[in-house]
Amino acid sequence: MSKTLITSILVCWFSLFTGISLAQQVEVELGPDQIGLNETFTIKISVANEKIKSYDQFPDIPSFQKQGISQSSSMNVINGQVTSSNSIIQYYKPTRKGTFTLPAFSITINGNQFDFQGKEITVGDAVSNQQSSGGGFFDPFSEFFGRTQEEPEYIELDDEAFFSVTVDKEEIYAREGFTVALAFYMSENNQAPFNFYKPGEQLDDVLKKIKPTQAWEENYNITNIEPEQVTINGKRWVRYKVYEATFFPFSEGTIEIPSIPWEMIKYRVARNPSFFGSNRQEDFKTFSSSPKTVKVKPLPPHPLRNEVAVGQFQLRENITNLEVETGQGFNYNFGISGVGNINSISQPRLISGGSLNTYDPNVRQQINRGYGRVSGIKEYSYYITLNEPGEVDLGNHFEWIYFDPVQAAYDTLRPSAKIQVVGESKTNQAISNQRLGGIYDRIGTEDNKFSNERYKYYFGTAINILLLLTVILLSVLIIRNK
Repeated sequence: MSKTLITSILVCWFSLFTGISLAQQVEVELGPDQIGLNETFTIKISVANEKIKSYDQFPDIPSFQKQGISQSSSMNVINGQVTSSNSIIQYYKPTRKGTFTLPAFSITINGNQFDFQGKEITVGDAVSNQQSSGGGFFDPFSEFFGRTQEEPEYIELDDEAFFSVTVDKEEIYAREGFTVALAFYMSENNQAPFNFYKPGEQLDDVLKKIKPTQAWEENYNITNIEPEQVTINGKRWVRYKVYEATFFPFSEGTIEIPSIPWEMIKYRVARNPSFFGSNRQEDFKTFSSSPKTVKVKPLPPHPLRNEVAVGQFQLRENITNLEVETGQGFNYNFGISGVGNINSISQPRLISGGSLNTYDPNVRQQINRGYGRVSGIKEYSYYITLNEPGEVDLGNHFEWIYFDPVQAAYDTLRPSAKIQVVGESKTNQAISNQRLGGIYDRIGTEDNKFSNERYKYYFGTAINILLLLTVILLSVLIIRNK
């Protein structure tokens, strides 16, 4: 069966920074004019000396079904000159006998459109395997022993895979967290073999493009790229996360995450697999994510708008004793737990007054990063003494103000604990036990006798002499002015 060869040479001019013009040679090879009902028709497009990075849909043929796409490549070295050819092959299977027309068609390859002529195709009766060996699907077992000396031909399988940058929120408040995840996805039905290509180096370049400049980062520290089973729109996929972090922007504005390229190793497989030699060939494919935008809103007006933490928080209290004696100390833990930037949580405000005495607290915090959010607890441990008997409501002495982005409102955490203080008043005793400092520390060591009176006499005489000299000087100045 003969094949028709149509060659289309187009020169594409473009000036990207250097203004260099490049010629791109594209050939199309159509299948035979006549095939059997059990054979396949093909459209093969070849590009010389250039990789096929992108292409659109092949044309439809009446009464034919598309059966998949494969890719192949070849390279020749003649007198030190290297030439290469990359091809895409679309397979068609006829559904009935007859004569059908493949109309003229256009295909965009690497961003450039190419026009090709069509042809008529006659589909006859099914033929035997020996007759159809030139135009049907390959049979690796029937051809194995006859082609052992030939170089293997590698084809690229069609893939169901994509690379994605996702954000869990598109609109947040200042200092509220949003999570960014970078992942490669493959359908469970995907047949094309992939592997990661220098993920660490690629990730370093990617993070320079996606990290907000004015934001606190909580990195989830993915060290091993592990497969995860996920379902998207009812379809099962295998996800490989390469990066995940939650960012807390400091101020309002817009965060732009551009389209991110991610290169993967995609193996071509041997068209005629054998027991000897390699049955796959390493190649590369670059995927690109969709751009993302996150709008950061300012917090509503409040005296502490620029200071409060933003998130969903609860109070966790821990008291060693609910009943204490006057003058004795006890421990009180004011714990703030929830979802948000745990590092930004400041200590609660201490409201002075009454007989409550406390000191700077000890601080402990724990941060959890997982399931697309940052959570944890920050705990302030106080040592408190009370000098007056009675009931002390700690809610009147401690408070912590924050902004809840879900409720879009400010809220305050106050203790619910009430302390029963028993015993006599120890206020005066507490004052006497305090170190007054200054001149009071020298009372016990100083002499109680008056200072020597001679120093007082000499001091008074010196003052009188200075006054006399001042009067004389003024008199001289007055006489001269007359």
